[in-house]
Amino acid sequence: MSGSNTNMTSKEYFALEDKYGCRNYAPVPVVLCRGEGVFVWDKEGKRYYDFLSGYSSVNQGHCHPRIVAALKKQADKLTLVSRAFYTDQLGVYEKMMTELFGFDRLLPMNTGVEGGESAIKFARKWGYEVKKIPEGKAKIIFAEGNFWGRTLAAVSSSADPTCYEGFGPFMPGFKLVPFNDIAALEKELKDPNTAGYMMEPIQGEAGTVIPDDGYLRKVRELCTKYNVLWIADEVQTGLGRTGKMLAVDHEGVKPDILILGKALSGGMMPVSCIMANNNVMDVIKPGTHGSTYGGNPLACAVAIEAIKVLLEEKMTENAAKLGEVLVKELKRIPKNKVTAVRCRGLMAAIDVHDSISAYEVCLRLRDAGMLTKQTHGQTIRLAPPLVITEEQIKECVDTLCRVFDSFGKDSTPLPRSG
Repeated sequence: MSGSNTNMTSKEYFALEDKYGCRNYAPVPVVLCRGEGVFVWDKEGKRYYDFLSGYSSVNQGHCHPRIVAALKKQADKLTLVSRAFYTDQLGVYEKMMTELFGFDRLLPMNTGVEGGESAIKFARKWGYEVKKIPEGKAKIIFAEGNFWGRTLAAVSSSADPTCYEGFGPFMPGFKLVPFNDIAALEKELKDPNTAGYMMEPIQGEAGTVIPDDGYLRKVRELCTKYNVLWIADEVQTGLGRTGKMLAVDHEGVKPDILILGKALSGGMMPVSCIMANNNVMDVIKPGTHGSTYGGNPLACAVAIEAIKVLLEEKMTENAAKLGEVLVKELKRIPKNKVTAVRCRGLMAAIDVHDSISAYEVCLRLRDAGMLTKQTHGQTIRLAPPLVITEEQIKECVDTLCRVFDSFGKDSTPLPRSG
């Protein structure tokens, strides 16, 4: 049986996934087969601006030639031996990353959700061994509105019924507090059994929810005061997306455990990690945590080049500069079509008026050559690759304005789909 048939139409590919795949996604109907920079192309050869960037996985742009070259070069030499042996790539990668971000040690993993799982395990172990929490009593606090994956631990920490309904019983020892609510957080931090507070500095899946100025500084202050590990989930917000290397850098603070993923490989393969200092990392001994693929030579070589590209091509600076342009340009969207716009760097979201179907907006954007996806019903996220130009930003906002204008002036609710 042949693997791919280039003569197949998009509709035939839709049918294949619908018949043979698990229906755990409801994609925008477009079949993509090529990408370069800020653009992707479908099977029929139509070009689109990618305004989702693999949920910020391709910050460096699609198929960046330097990262592709690094992948090919390493793939010809050695891809995997597991952590049963040393390799000539892992230590180099760990040294570069820890020096760049100012931590003592790095744990390599594969996916963002594995990074979150690892951070929780480390925090619990630290709670028992260092903070002396009674065995089995460690508590991890999460912010309401969080999203960090679909594992049982991740859904156990969710406030979204779509994520957790039908998947219980849930992980014990988890507690939710409202995001951006310092008083509620401090109440839970006072519990001597609290080991960690895990949160996104800007909530991505929730719709680019940005906390008040000073919130992150207060989180740092309180976690230090009550001897609780602050875990920053920067899987989406890290690596230049918000106009700083990390979102926590906007307030000049540092977490105890940092989780990175997605753009860590420039969209080439699953690569994630957590970083922390010795007081946290040293609670893990051989045999207590691991991953067959975590830290494999191919992943390390790709991640090293992906970070170098991000730094040397000043993509974070570009995100900061063009984030200001994007904020200004988004103000041109008709006020009667949106209820809110939030933006930090090149991470933005638009709340669509209830009279308009956000999914239909995404379909009309697709038809106009721009791809994105709605979240939580009426919110559309905008996150182009960080290599986008000012002219391209303006062109895409022109497209947004035309699409919103196409809905007319009446406020009659439209039928929802998708």
